[in-house]
Amino acid sequence: MNLIKYRYLYFAISLLVIIPGVLALIFWKLPLGIDFTGGSLLDVQFKSGKPATSAQVTTIYNAISTTAMDVSDPEVQPLGTDSLSIRSREMDDATKTKIVTTMKDQYGGGQDVVIQNFSQVTASVGQEVARAAAFAVIAASAAILLYIWFAFRKVQHPFRFGVAAIIATLHDALVVLGMGAIFGHLLGWPVDSLFLTALLTVIGFSVHDTIVVFDRIRENSNIYRRVNFETVVNHSVVQTMDRSINTQLTVMITLLALALFGGSSIRHFVVILLVGVFSGTYSSIFNASPILVVWENKEWRNWFRRKPEDATSL
Repeated sequence: MNLIKYRYLYFAISLLVIIPGVLALIFWKLPLGIDFTGGSLLDVQFKSGKPATSAQVTTIYNAISTTAMDVSDPEVQPLGTDSLSIRSREMDDATKTKIVTTMKDQYGGGQDVVIQNFSQVTASVGQEVARAAAFAVIAASAAILLYIWFAFRKVQHPFRFGVAAIIATLHDALVVLGMGAIFGHLLGWPVDSLFLTALLTVIGFSVHDTIVVFDRIRENSNIYRRVNFETVVNHSVVQTMDRSINTQLTVMITLLALALFGGSSIRHFVVILLVGVFSGTYSSIFNASPILVVWENKEWRNWFRRKPEDATSL
């Protein structure tokens, strides 16, 4: 089974997936949550059963909003059938109490609205978190490159393995970020600290799977010294494919169950993680290893024309 033969098809599929996400990032941008921009999060439960609508909550916030304490136009999301999650600009305790009291009087029978959670982040702390998040992603990428470069130091061109792994990881990061922008625009899902956790987890999964394939390439390169590099890479990918797919399917089935039955509070995180794990499996098999072949053959000198087949095969 010659998988590497169709490497440019795999690259084209990756571009078709990445480009919409990149366009969404450019035009719609990431809908940053209060973890990064600062603001207040108020989760309330309506014991009477049916919560107020988004329009009704917005009306309350707009009516209470003042120049000194602007909480107008909040983002309202349902949590199950009887609760709401409301994100707004920063507010003090007096404003929060006034909002909840108004909800009780108008929609809770005077007593049936319960605060489940209230938290807020100042704008300065949010900016610091955003900077730390960007640094964490950059630092992780640099550490991965150095580690793979060192681990594969006994193989020819170890730097290529590190760069190929980083490119595959960048592919997965762009997929996750693009889907974050799309989900944020279409579904109103904010990008918060859980999104960052999902992104870093996806990077870890992607690199782990890529290293497994690369390690088999290293072993086979020592065993089949007279076989051309493309054939060795293809043989290594085929050998590790069952292991990669079975491992990732186990994770994805678990995440799918959580997305369907785990509740609305973690659904955003789980769906982003599910998309990222699928992308990581794809990039490890169909992007990282083919990049090594393209680099070894120096195919950029004559794109889309393959070298003559070597007579030696496995």
